[in-house]
Amino acid sequence: MNIHSPVDNSPNEQTIINCIRFLAVDAIEKAKSGHPGMPMGAAPMAFTLFSRFLGHCPDTPDWPDRDRFVLSAGHGSMLLYALLHVSGYDLPLEQLKNFRQWGSRTPGHPEYGHTPGVETTTGPLGQGLGNAVGMAIAERHLAARFNRPGFDIVNHYTYAIAGDGCLMEGISHEAASLAGHLGLGRLIVLYDDNHITIDGATDLAFTEDVIARFNAYGWRTQRVADGNDCESIAGAIGNAKKTADKPSLIAIRTHIAYGAPTKQDSSDAHGSPLGAEEVRGAKQKLGWPLEPSFYVPPEAEEYRLRSQERGNKLHQTWSNLWQSYQKQFPDEAKDFTAAIERNFPPDWKRSLPVFDKTMATRSASGQIINALADKIPELMGGSADLTPSNNTLIKSSSNFTADNPGGRYIRFGVREHAMGAILNGLALHQGIIPYGGTFLVFSDYMRPAIRLAALMKLPVVYVFTHDSIGVGEDGPTHQPVEQIAALRAIPGLTVIRPADPNETTAAWELAMGNSHGPVALALTRQSVPLLDLPPETVREGVRQGAYIVYQSSQNPLDLIIAATGSEVSPAIAAARLLEVTGKNVRVVSMPSWELFSAQPKEYRQAILPPGTKTMSVEAQVTFGWERWTGSHDYCLGVNHFGASAPGDVLFENFGFTPEKIAAFARGILDE
Repeated sequence: MNIHSPVDNSPNEQTIINCIRFLAVDAIEKAKSGHPGMPMGAAPMAFTLFSRFLGHCPDTPDWPDRDRFVLSAGHGSMLLYALLHVSGYDLPLEQLKNFRQWGSRTPGHPEYGHTPGVETTTGPLGQGLGNAVGMAIAERHLAARFNRPGFDIVNHYTYAIAGDGCLMEGISHEAASLAGHLGLGRLIVLYDDNHITIDGATDLAFTEDVIARFNAYGWRTQRVADGNDCESIAGAIGNAKKTADKPSLIAIRTHIAYGAPTKQDSSDAHGSPLGAEEVRGAKQKLGWPLEPSFYVPPEAEEYRLRSQERGNKLHQTWSNLWQSYQKQFPDEAKDFTAAIERNFPPDWKRSLPVFDKTMATRSASGQIINALADKIPELMGGSADLTPSNNTLIKSSSNFTADNPGGRYIRFGVREHAMGAILNGLALHQGIIPYGGTFLVFSDYMRPAIRLAALMKLPVVYVFTHDSIGVGEDGPTHQPVEQIAALRAIPGLTVIRPADPNETTAAWELAMGNSHGPVALALTRQSVPLLDLPPETVREGVRQGAYIVYQSSQNPLDLIIAATGSEVSPAIAAARLLEVTGKNVRVVSMPSWELFSAQPKEYRQAILPPGTKTMSVEAQVTFGWERWTGSHDYCLGVNHFGASAPGDVLFENFGFTPEKIAAFARGILDE
């Protein structure tokens, strides 16, 4: 049963398209800021999609089986806001009039969770296209898991509008390549082919054959010669929907700032208001009333009601199917609801392993992933071609492929940029708990997507292994020294660098329990010893972000050593060396600054008492540690690139043996 078949278009289509155009133009003019060209040129394709194809319900914008729409070219946000308004979403005209203003629901670029009908935050070009690939993967996987004969409760499409900038960005190459490989037939991308970027005509820097490129990726491709020809656009979308085994790209030749007397087909209309005279000329040329601004004609009001009515019918049809499904397949229905709502089995934490031997934290993480996967079937992820190194494989499942969409392990290939955006799309879709692995040093490739995950508060888990100079022989190109500091700088991202296998268990427990933001795990390549503490003490300490793992005596403290990851154990050994000389030293494992910062002041001061000398030990740049030590001079780290040698040799030469940590500490104590 396909409830998303095309419907008859509304009457007076051109009037509504012009309404969308000039709502965008007027909003940008009033704000004195924005991008009018793209909405003016792309309004026909966007309205054709929304009015004839998109399965959505303005009154219930978050129902699970809606079609997803991604405006990857997020600078054209007023196109989306105008569409949402005329389609009947809870986005009043007053909000359009407050475009880009403080407190409005119409920010400069679309923001997920801020505006009804906005499926993802876009703006950094190409990220939205990657999100759309993730959404399409989620749809295919959930359909394979939950659909039953006659009961296609997961049966929707993912649509995106992308521009030249999206397709120039490297992330689009990676994401499109993987989408073609996976045969994501329910992914349809409309390419706003307007030949203009900020600098000028695209042929200044972009002359490749985009259609040939996407053909090579394994996509179905079509061209529409006239971006104002709604029938041809509709025909192309209809053809794309008939192609089940390939994603589709439809290149639609549009004209930026269509109708503007002097700025049509000009970069002048890309990122600046048209100006009063140009607005007047465009309205006259397209037969639009000069006054009032923000004019919404009766035809658009009629369409709004029809759109709401159509959406409610679509939603009701699915709701009826869902009710029947619940009766026929009660267990599956319960599992579907649990997946969408992120409800875990009550005993899921009991599956988490307790470790009793030395191992690398990446190895511990691999065991934890498999224990969780056996209890939580929504856990789905993969690695950027580093599966054996990242230990990310779900051994009880199979690969997600075009022929096996029920598989839970995604082979992302060497595509960290795309992996980051796809993980966001999986999380945005709901029903999937996504994780992705690569080396910590390559988190730089993923940074834009990580930043957006934090901005959107998405529950994505990043498994970053090979977390320090302990990588050793691979040399400085693969030894991360500045990456953890860079990740800690992202607001809303929880970074956890566990010191031993049981801290790794606690880190995963926190990551799974955090439904309102991403978590980055920094894990060792080399083995690390177990902390000499009860596992529950360790897990509670990690939950608080920092805790005492060793203290020489109860006498007044001489020094606190705060450390993370593989440096905690040598810090404890250094404390014992200092103890021999009569010094009372406390060692604090500090796996997460973010979690520690969230604790009450009383707890933070109990762990790091004000006035007590505190030094840090971390095989990373020391940037930021002065927040906890009070002085950059008290920070032992790696403020330079590494070298090619065995990891233990590097730790010796760069000062991370117990003896050298103790010597650094004596320098502080002797001041």
